[in-house]
Amino acid sequence: MSTFFALLILFVLFCFPFLLYFYYKKAKQYNELYNKYKDIIDLEKHKSNIIKESNELQIQIDRLKSDYSEKRQFLEKLIREIAIFEDKSEIISHGLYEPHFDFDTSEQYKDALSTIRKSCKEMIQSEEAAASSTSWTVNGSLAEGKKQTKHYIKLMLRAFNGECEAMVADVRWNNILKMEERLLKVHDAINKLGETHSIKITNGYYRLKLDELRLTHEYRDKIHQEKQEQKKIQEQIREEEKVQREIEKALKESEDEEYRYTKALEQAKKELEKAQGEQLQLVQTKMEQLQKELENAQGARERAMSMAQQTKAGHVYVISNIGSFGESVFKVGMTRRLDPMDRVKELGDASVPFEFDVHAIVYSENAPELEKLLHRDFEHKRLNLVNNRKEFFEIALDEIEQIVKKHKGDVQFTKAAEAREYRESMKIKSNLQNTDIATSPSVLEALPQSL
Repeated sequence: MSTFFALLILFVLFCFPFLLYFYYKKAKQYNELYNKYKDIIDLEKHKSNIIKESNELQIQIDRLKSDYSEKRQFLEKLIREIAIFEDKSEIISHGLYEPHFDFDTSEQYKDALSTIRKSCKEMIQSEEAAASSTSWTVNGSLAEGKKQTKHYIKLMLRAFNGECEAMVADVRWNNILKMEERLLKVHDAINKLGETHSIKITNGYYRLKLDELRLTHEYRDKIHQEKQEQKKIQEQIREEEKVQREIEKALKESEDEEYRYTKALEQAKKELEKAQGEQLQLVQTKMEQLQKELENAQGARERAMSMAQQTKAGHVYVISNIGSFGESVFKVGMTRRLDPMDRVKELGDASVPFEFDVHAIVYSENAPELEKLLHRDFEHKRLNLVNNRKEFFEIALDEIEQIVKKHKGDVQFTKAAEAREYRESMKIKSNLQNTDIATSPSVLEALPQSL
């Protein structure tokens, strides 16, 4: 047995160097392989770390998105709430306000406002503006409880009426719908504050305040309409005065010319009695020319007298201004001027950058009625749907021609708009732009030939 252990020890001692050498060789190979593929191993670890971080970041992103979505919805709600109480002239209420009253004059609206305000005072005095549904006691005293309730009612009404007065003062055509919504919010908010004492502003009082708000808006709108009507009347008066002055001037000029040519004819007749030979022919030619001039003067006098007697006679014109209003926009108006072009030139003098082009001028013995008929047929094509004094229509010229001929028979229309000033201006602008392009360095010139 001892011999066996001895042999075993000798074998181990003999093999150990070989095993040590083999381990050393394997360790060396491992180190070589590790050094060779160290970067790849590090990348795999780095990749694993990145994936882990990416997953964590994605969780955070999802959480932030959800949090952002919730806060954005809350912000949008706040903005809507704040917008009700803002007063910005550039923000126009969405939708159209439908009038709730139908009075003919601003004075009637004013009287209705006075009646509503009187009713509000009566509701407050009769304690119908606000009420409590519970009888409270303070320290066991019903009287003290009633006193405190009246105090709270007074405070609530003061707050509500203060808000209403501010809204009535600020209501405009562009915020009436927002003010209606704001009034309802204020009514609900103040009533919510009164819930602890079972006090609320009555619906009847709220409706009176809503009517006051609406009446105030419609009252101001009616005043605006009446002012516009007054402007129209004053403009018509000024136009009639101009027409009258033109007629008087034309009448005087034609009478002066008639007198002058009559005297010249009488003188020519005396010369004719004495003329002989070639002089006779010259005098006769002169008399014929004077006779034509006299007839023209008499015709001008008759036309001026006719215009003076016929207060509705005048011209309806169809004009356009491409440079100012674009294609397919036409002004259809009426003038009683002896020369309708004077009115057209006047319209193009200062109010617009370019002259108007005339497409048709139609004489009528009842020009206001013809204008009214045309405006009625073009009503759905108006540019300004609020102010009917603005006689501009977005409509095809062929349609205008068709409707004018329906009312007035055969009328000569000029289809093409010359728009000379506008077209020349556009040509000059185009030339200036081309000059700027030609003188500016090109992209190629800015780049080097080689690197």
